[in-house]
Amino acid sequence: MGCFSHPQHFLLAGRKRKRSKTSNYLVSLDPTDLSRDGENFVGKVRSNVLGTKFTIFDNGVNPERKNFVPETARIREELGAVCYETNILGFRGPRKMTVIIPGIDAQNQRISVQPQNEQESLLSRLQRGANQGLVLLQNKAPSWSDKSGAYVLNFHGRVTRTSVKNFQIVHPDDREFLGTGLPGQGSRTRTTSPIST
Repeated sequence: MGCFSHPQHFLLAGRKRKRSKTSNYLVSLDPTDLSRDGENFVGKVRSNVLGTKFTIFDNGVNPERKNFVPETARIREELGAVCYETNILGFRGPRKMTVIIPGIDAQNQRISVQPQNEQESLLSRLQRGANQGLVLLQNKAPSWSDKSGAYVLNFHGRVTRTSVKNFQIVHPDDREFLGTGLPGQGSRTRTTSPIST
């Protein structure tokens, strides 16, 4: 299990792209180089209009624009997607989060997902139930605590501050994969553990 709680350790930088129809964030390895053409550009995160579905892309070329770039340009890959759904209580209760990532092939390599159109995207595949080659993860559902009057989730001592941003991502057989939470003033803890046994 790894812990990335050191507040001064830089990991990635993101910037919301201007003039986008939806929320669209550029991701860079350098906090001072947030250019799409920069050598530190690693990808982007794009949301739908409602901000409930997010797709994570690498730094390849959008297939809709492949006619406007050199033939040697690589078509982008989808690295993952995140879907948020409100529960039956609406915004008063916890939201359900589903994370979709490409699976691993027989050679232990990530399966490449390079959709040429929207129907081949991770989100469309999930909606159609075409989940072969994909790993589906969900947030662990919190339980109601009469004592605190709120939904709670056991972080086994890793989190000390209550926040709606605290979550745990689990594999369907309930092995914890990723958790994030607020351990103290202004810092964030991220823990990971493998999903294979």
